[in-house]
Formats: sequence, C-alpha cells, structure tokens
Amino acid sequence: MSKTIALNGTKKGVISVTKIDEPYGAGSHSVASIGISLSGNANEPEWKVHIPLENLDEVIEALKSLKH
Repeated sequence: MSKTIALNGTKKGVISVTKIDEPYGAGSHSVASIGISLSGNANEPEWKVHIPLENLDEVIEALKSLKH
C-alpha cells in the first residue's frame, strides 16, 4: 500500500505514506513510513519517519486532535 499526497504550500512537494515490511531486517515489525519531499520525489524524501503499526491508532488520534 502506498499513497502520495500533494504537500500544501509548495509547488512540487509531496507527502508519501507507505507500509514497509521488515524495515530493519528479517523479523523486524512492519512500519508506516511517512516521507516529505519538497522536490516531489516520493521515492527519496528529504524527511521521513517510521511509525510501528502497533502505534498507528494512537498517532492518528494525536494528529486528529491537532485540528481542534
């Protein structure tokens, strides 16, 4: 699963969201990888974060709370 979102406030920037299985080698837990690319290259973002899938619900709730 992968999704690319236009980064608001930029001309070419994108946010990429991807599921990565075994990102740190065999047996490591899957993560959601969220990347930011100002140049529009979703495959090589300038910034990225890996969030363990087990933490996604809590992170999503925290992000939603920022809108209020």
